[in-house]
Amino acid sequence: MPDQDLFAAAAADQLARQAPLAARLRPATLDEVVGQEHLLGRGKPLRSLIEADRLSSVILWGPPGTGKTTLAQLIAHTTAKAYVQLSAVTATVKDVREVAAAAQDRLGQYDQGTILFLDEVHRFNKAQQDALLPSVESGLLVLVGATTENPYFEVNPPLLSRSTLFRLEPLGDAAIATLLERGLRAEGATATPEALELLVERCGGDGRHALTSLEVACALAAQAGEPPVVGVDEVEAALGTKALRYGRDEHYDVVSAYIKSVRGSDPDAALYWLAVMLESGEDARFIARRMVILASEDVGLADPMGLVVADAAARAVEFVGLPEAQLALAQATVYLATAPKSNRAAVGIWEARQAVRERGGGAVPLHLRDAHYRGARDLGHGKGYRYPHDADAGWVAQQYLPDELIGHRFWEPSAHGYEADLAERAPGPDAEHHDQRRAP
Repeated sequence: MPDQDLFAAAAADQLARQAPLAARLRPATLDEVVGQEHLLGRGKPLRSLIEADRLSSVILWGPPGTGKTTLAQLIAHTTAKAYVQLSAVTATVKDVREVAAAAQDRLGQYDQGTILFLDEVHRFNKAQQDALLPSVESGLLVLVGATTENPYFEVNPPLLSRSTLFRLEPLGDAAIATLLERGLRAEGATATPEALELLVERCGGDGRHALTSLEVACALAAQAGEPPVVGVDEVEAALGTKALRYGRDEHYDVVSAYIKSVRGSDPDAALYWLAVMLESGEDARFIARRMVILASEDVGLADPMGLVVADAAARAVEFVGLPEAQLALAQATVYLATAPKSNRAAVGIWEARQAVRERGGGAVPLHLRDAHYRGARDLGHGKGYRYPHDADAGWVAQQYLPDELIGHRFWEPSAHGYEADLAERAPGPDAEHHDQRRAP
């Protein structure tokens, strides 16, 4: 063996020994994989496709540490196809085209297909994903894409429609416990039951995080000449460095929980989800925009000051910035959560727009049409219009809707807060109608 080969082999062995625990324990066979039984159990779809080497393009979607990269490497070990790996973080359109060209040559010369593993596929922009599409569509490349983000948001629909989506779930407690047992054996260590329970509880179904934390805890527990015994103190110290995970999928879930907590008039829950967003690095301007929207949609005319408060909080975010702007966001959150609620104005505009879509714009009644230009009066514009301010009551009974919508009502006031007062004092013929719809 040439000297350079010996040096390369020695370097590879050294790297393998120095690799993180999670990398050293990466499964070598499908039977060694823990969790994901719904995909990898005997007779389950993904396992069957891998074992038969008949895998078509797939997207592996799941949280960090659930086995996406592991599965890709197992596919590489079992397939007769060529296996190429790219990271969407660093790869370019040029890289994709070079892989496709090499795959074309390989297919022509050796009749061998090509599997492309694209890690973090959600990091590819639209142009980069579009560059993949022809090769995936023709079958030249079998794409194995891995993503922690919701592919329905992050993967172009044409590419997604040509791939089978497999969702990997967070690892269960039993699976995490199995990984930790393997890790302890590899580290030559033991752990107290309380320490293991804490690791299982705190890792959030993330196998890689569990093993990384265990490795740190073992290092902290190491005593000269004695096998490490990991306790709760070491685990707590190891866990203290993990940042709160917040992917785009969680982004939408947490925002939804925040909005629904405000709508449901639970200030404590609303403050909690606000804190989750802030701790996860959510853009305060995004939170402020959502606040302004829900102030109109969910608080509405029951408390018109809600919109003023939300707008003030949004301005504070721009003027003050974080961290101090969290105070304005919290104040507005509590105000909106405790305010009376009404969505009747929002429902009104939705129904009015639906009427326009279904019936068209409708002809403006002649007496409401613009009559300020020469010849308008000759066309009947403005004829018969009555100026409300000339009436003692401040209103006059006249037609304002198109002929086909006469009598149609879009605003049905609620009996909540200020909106009930608006309904009671509404002038004109609608006053009686609105008043009859007030709750007793």
